[in-house]
Amino acid sequence: MESSSPAGPTGASAAGRPDTPDTPGVPTRPATPENPAGTGVPHDPVTELLARAGVDGRRPRGVLAALGEGRWWTLGDLVRRTATSRRTVEALLRAVEPELERSGDRFRLPAPPPSAGVRSLTPADPVEHLLAGHTDLVARLDELIAKAPRGRHTLDHVAATGETVVRRALLMDARFWLDGARLLCVGDHDLTSLATAMLHPGVEVAVVDVDERILGYIAGHADRLGLAVRTRWADLRLGLPASVQGWADLAITDPPYTPEGVGLFVARGAEGLRDREQGRILLAYGASERTPALALKVQQALSRLNLLSEAVYPDFNRYLGAEAIGSAADLYVLRPTTKTWPAVTARVESSGTAIYTQGPQSVESAGSSPAVSPAVSPTVSPAVPGETGDGFAPQVLVGEWPRDLLPKVPRTRLATWLAKPHAGDPERVAVAVPAGLEAALPRLLLATRAREVRLTLAAPPRDLPADLLSAVYRLTVDGRTVRAVRLPAPETDADRVLRRILDNAHGKLANTWREALTRSGSGLTKKQARAVVAGVAPWAGDVTVLELPAHRLRELPAAVARSLDAAGTAAGAGSDRDDA
Repeated sequence: MESSSPAGPTGASAAGRPDTPDTPGVPTRPATPENPAGTGVPHDPVTELLARAGVDGRRPRGVLAALGEGRWWTLGDLVRRTATSRRTVEALLRAVEPELERSGDRFRLPAPPPSAGVRSLTPADPVEHLLAGHTDLVARLDELIAKAPRGRHTLDHVAATGETVVRRALLMDARFWLDGARLLCVGDHDLTSLATAMLHPGVEVAVVDVDERILGYIAGHADRLGLAVRTRWADLRLGLPASVQGWADLAITDPPYTPEGVGLFVARGAEGLRDREQGRILLAYGASERTPALALKVQQALSRLNLLSEAVYPDFNRYLGAEAIGSAADLYVLRPTTKTWPAVTARVESSGTAIYTQGPQSVESAGSSPAVSPAVSPTVSPAVPGETGDGFAPQVLVGEWPRDLLPKVPRTRLATWLAKPHAGDPERVAVAVPAGLEAALPRLLLATRAREVRLTLAAPPRDLPADLLSAVYRLTVDGRTVRAVRLPAPETDADRVLRRILDNAHGKLANTWREALTRSGSGLTKKQARAVVAGVAPWAGDVTVLELPAHRLRELPAAVARSLDAAGTAAGAGSDRDDA
């Protein structure tokens, strides 16, 4: 309704508020909480941005405060320092452009804008007061992270800073009793495993990852530094390694930032806990302050796992990248409940291949198609029931094959194939490997003693790890088909021991190795053989061949040869004692 009261340049509004004359030629800003009428005040882009931020205005004010510190910033450094998305930082830079000083790709402000109202802007940090005592450790982690294998964008790799991984270790040390504890790192491109083991040598650490390069890098430095860190290969979409199921007291993960990725990695972390009442899962997850709906979807995925969020530390983690989310992520402390375990089982059984934010395995690229898609154009043709033109008649179909293909042939899932030996030792096996699971190929072959295996991939293989399988199979490639034909029985003692180990890939490596030594004619007792294995391969432990990272599989033939040499020495020493 219009007011009947006059309102001129020198008059008063109906509410009795004096009107301030507009400045001729200067645009005035729209209405804001600070200026409801939106009149009489010259347009100020900074003030507008801060007003739109509302109660979340500490974040942009933190950017302005940092800009006015007098130091030079790059865009990436400013994003990481303030945990503010690149889009928001860029908007603030545009707003202060007239006052901004530039030097190449760096910039600064002579002083913060008066409208910023700068105050203390950093949320409480539970371990900030501890960092000063660990500057050397931070420097070492910065160096290790800088020299680590480069991240793969298709695996959503973005490295955390050295300070971040040390702060994670400090928080675990401050919050939990770590003496004698076990920590499971569910993926560890950030090297949290090394930071924790360096800070608290009393912790046993296990790392599970699909990236062979990261596993080799972590294991190499753990061996060099004498740290209790074990490495295990796994594609978490296919399962958690048997040796770390129910093993850990704490699990920590920095997963792909999709609801599918977070849900799967956290569920695998839960599977790794041995203490279902006191165990905890630490999760790093971040989203832009502009996209709360994305964070909500992730929290809903966590809610479906019936996990209690004991704490959420805002912007705890910082990254060397990921500027879209402010190069930062929160740290969640999650506690399982009695309702968590059936929810975890349901979650992992529904896992698909699309869990990442980028690349062919991203959630977006999957679209509305099923999460686990069958390999296209399977190798096995049903033209002649049960046979192909070359006489290959599979006795088992592994993976997602078309339903109408060889309907009478038994089928099994990829995860089941890797989890336990298939009954009956089939001689001919056909395996469908969906896009994104190619890294599992060596383990899919080692999981069987079949005379011939044919694998159908979604695309021709680029890097076929034939060296990992050379003791067992002869491989040939025809387009998208990999044909693996089992080699004849080996002739030398070393090759026979190695073959026996690889033929029992589901069993504990140390046990099958010990038994192979005792049957090799060395004359060793089981106790002596166990000591020999522990001496030449302390990493064998309770791992299975299917969990061994590629660098350990490559070490295995030489380690077997050394064990036979050591067996001869041990048997000779035993004979001398008997003679005496």
